[in-house]
Amino acid sequence: MKYIYTVFLLVTIVACKSNLEEIKPTLVTEKTPHDTDDPAIWINKKNPEESIIFGTDKDEVNGGVYAFDLDGKIILEKSLTKVSYPNNVDVEYGFVLNDSTTTDILVFTEREKHQIRVYSIPDMKPLDKGGFQVFEDENNVEMKRPMGVSIYKNPENGNISAIVSRKSGPSDGYLYQYAFVSDSLGVHSNLIRKFGKFSGEKEIEAIVVDDALGFVYYSDESVGIRKYHASPKKGNAEISIFGGEHFKRDIEGIAIATYQGDRGFLIVSDQQDHSFNFFSRSTNSFVKKLNLGTLETDGCDVTTEALGSKYPNGLFVSMNDEQDFFFHALDSLKIAK
Repeated sequence: MKYIYTVFLLVTIVACKSNLEEIKPTLVTEKTPHDTDDPAIWINKKNPEESIIFGTDKDEVNGGVYAFDLDGKIILEKSLTKVSYPNNVDVEYGFVLNDSTTTDILVFTEREKHQIRVYSIPDMKPLDKGGFQVFEDENNVEMKRPMGVSIYKNPENGNISAIVSRKSGPSDGYLYQYAFVSDSLGVHSNLIRKFGKFSGEKEIEAIVVDDALGFVYYSDESVGIRKYHASPKKGNAEISIFGGEHFKRDIEGIAIATYQGDRGFLIVSDQQDHSFNFFSRSTNSFVKKLNLGTLETDGCDVTTEALGSKYPNGLFVSMNDEQDFFFHALDSLKIAK
């Protein structure tokens, strides 16, 4: 009976896929053991062909953040396992340690331990003494469970902070922002602000930061995409909410394809339509919808930088609800700069 139900469910999902012409992936990664959710692209500046795609795999006991090479193969020695429900992941470049050396970092939410984790890349060493607790001032356990995370590097001073969302939260102050600082005692995480409105419907998971333009966007899943200033110094007032009318139901993962100046696109998963909506980076106006073949996409990431001969003009990565991730050469999306 369970087999029949599973087949019925898969047939139903396929039948409900977007009727847009499908753009086939360049490749599909190896499968993870449990439940994929969110990817992040780390660019190896010295050798782009050795760049790594990190992807979360959710499980309360044996979850992981898996590292993939550009052929979609799992790199076991760079993967983190036995993680308690890793949800979303992001990367940043040039975090300054106490001795003035710098390292790239990987940050992910560990939902069941109510914390975020910080690792150096590419050596994959923990910098957080086991994790930084988040939403500590909340009494409700549900409001302590982190989901989304995105990193902001202030282009003016190089300071790095993480913006974190959660499974449940209030109508205002849903997101917390934590600054990462390093001193002789190690790396620390300091709460610097609470901000962000919530409709009260569904939840907030997906977050993305446009470092260069100084904005943070997040998906209030049932109503629209909310936009704020990424720097606390510019205040907590909402700039806009947009795009909700272009989604079938859940508004999910967000990625930003950045080109020179303010050109580029916000790419947002329309989860139940199994498609992606594109919005102008400069005006946030709707541009187009694409079907990239994925099912029930949660998270996605994109880079417009060249990653060797296979992805000379960039790469788009999206989670697929079959324990894997899809890689699309950015050329195949046919988005004009």
